[in-house]
Formats: sequence, structure tokens, C-alpha cells
Amino acid sequence: MDVSQAIKNRRSIRSFLDKDIEPQKLDLVLEAARLAPSASNRQEWKFIVVKDKGKKTKLTTAAFNQGFIGEAAAVIVACATEAQAVMRCGQPRYTVDLSIAMSFIMLQAQELGLGTCWIGAFDEARVKEILGVPDDVRVVALTPLGYPAEEPAAKPRKSLEDIVCFDAYSQMNM
Repeated sequence: MDVSQAIKNRRSIRSFLDKDIEPQKLDLVLEAARLAPSASNRQEWKFIVVKDKGKKTKLTTAAFNQGFIGEAAAVIVACATEAQAVMRCGQPRYTVDLSIAMSFIMLQAQELGLGTCWIGAFDEARVKEILGVPDDVRVVALTPLGYPAEEPAAKPRKSLEDIVCFDAYSQMNM
């Protein structure tokens, strides 16, 4: 599978098989995060791989009872180890860097036949408590990771004409 195919086929998976992930596949997913670009190549991140059933159940609760999270073989928790830095454009560095890394994780998982779902709805303080994350570290996102038990249809997407402008911002087609 090439990257274009992985992008086209990726879906948010909310139902998982009761099947472990092979260690070599998990390594490839984590390697994708390691290789992701970051501002000034600082790589100010940690990824917590949660396999423990009890902790996954607690994470499900911390994610406002999204039960499918606990069904997955693992949950990857993306943490920013430096949350104060801001890029010259005004954006917090950690949110951009971790978004890129999580996207790499999700695309690598897709290529390997694994499912993911970006989770941004969670109680950060509770996640930190469950996993022993220090106060000065930010939890940016979670994703369950496992073998899909479903094949969701593609969601509708806007056309390129609706989202792309050339040479200047235009409100046409909005």
C-alpha cells in the first residue's frame, strides 16, 4: 500500500477485534512517530503505549465513556514534554508537532491493517493521574490501536474547490 492509498482508506475505527498486535507491527507504528517532523527537530514528546486492561478501562472512563477505546489491543497516548514554546507564527509548537506524529502513527497503522481513531475528547487531568504523567507535560491526543472489527464507509469530504485558494485567501464557494 502506498501513502495515497493509506490516506484514502483510513477510517476512524470504533470497534476492535480481541486480538493482540504483533510486536513488529507495534514497533513500526511507533517508529513512524519517531520519524515524524517536529519544530526545530526537537522531538519534545513521549508516547505511552497502554496495554493493561485495567488502565484501558480507566482511560475509557477518562475519555467520557467511549467504550471502544478499551476494546483495542492498545491505546497510544501522545504527550508533549515542552508545552510552553510557541512558533514564530504564534501557534503552540506541541499541538502541531504531536498532530503530525499522530497522523504518521495513524497512516502507518492503516498500512499494517490496524485501526485507529483520533481521540480529543478526554479529561486530561484524569489521564495524567491514571498514567502518572507529570504536571508540566500535556496530553495532546489518544488513539486506540488494534485490529478493526468494522469497515466504516467513507465520510463525505468537501471538494478541492471549496477548500483551496491560489495566491490569496478567497471566500468564494463558502
